[in-house]
Amino acid sequence: MNNQNSIIQLAKQTIEMESQSISNLSNLIDKDFEASVTCIYNSKGRVIITGIGKSAIIATKIVATLNSTGTPAVFMHAADAIHGDLGLILDDDVVICISKSGNTPEIKVLVPLIKRAKNKMIAITGNPESFLGKNADYVLNTYVEKEACPNNLAPTTSTTAQLVMGDALAVCLLELRGFSSKDFAKYHPGGALGKKLYLRVSDLSDNNQKPAVTSEATIKDVIVEISEKMLGVTAVVENSEIVGIITDGDLRRMLNNSSDFSNLKAKDIMGSNPKRIDYNAMAVDAKEEMESYGISQLLVEKNGQYAGVVHLHDLIKEGIL
Repeated sequence: MNNQNSIIQLAKQTIEMESQSISNLSNLIDKDFEASVTCIYNSKGRVIITGIGKSAIIATKIVATLNSTGTPAVFMHAADAIHGDLGLILDDDVVICISKSGNTPEIKVLVPLIKRAKNKMIAITGNPESFLGKNADYVLNTYVEKEACPNNLAPTTSTTAQLVMGDALAVCLLELRGFSSKDFAKYHPGGALGKKLYLRVSDLSDNNQKPAVTSEATIKDVIVEISEKMLGVTAVVENSEIVGIITDGDLRRMLNNSSDFSNLKAKDIMGSNPKRIDYNAMAVDAKEEMESYGISQLLVEKNGQYAGVVHLHDLIKEGIL
């Protein structure tokens, strides 16, 4: 292969081959899949997932997916299992063993040990007639006709099939558990995705200063308040209620429109219908409001009273934008 067209053609062939194999997986879903999901769902223990080689790598990803969607899971390397790690498996745990051939030496040693402990065992294998397939309680068939590797050797299509089967298990379990976006946020508090699901306006506005002037404040007072609080805006407040807003832009327009502003008050230049958001609203709602109106700040209200400001920069800092 020595030209760009050949590279592109081979890449497309690889994707198409794997796509066809994955599509065929739906034809292999049977009662054993349903029984496997039910077995895990009803189990009082964890899911122990094991494999060797590339299957072990796939196992770690499935473990991560299950853990993040409400099903406790632990990875156990098949080689390490027969050298002491078998102690990871507790009485109520369900074991998932992943192997394309189902006949590797490590699997042949490990399977009888799991059977002896009487744990339920689910096989993810491309060969249901293998040693693993015949000894498992349930078999999830991930047969693929051919690897995408031109030599039909490197695990490519087969490992993709294993991964997809694991995703199918996780999604079914997620649905059975009624796993919600709030649950997802609980398991993903550190990332931007989690923040979109749990971060509230109050979490941002409480960290900001709270610029405010009265409607009778002088223009000098307004300028000082906006400058000191460094949010590019101040609320105009009477009896703790928002009556208006003054932004940097309002000040610039005032300078353009008036040669003498010494007698002007805050009420003369304020916007009387400012955009605002509730203190307990989600931060992502603030993002949508700002994008919708093309603004950089929202005034925050709590029980009808002025509670602060949320700024576009707050959302950027938290990874919401």
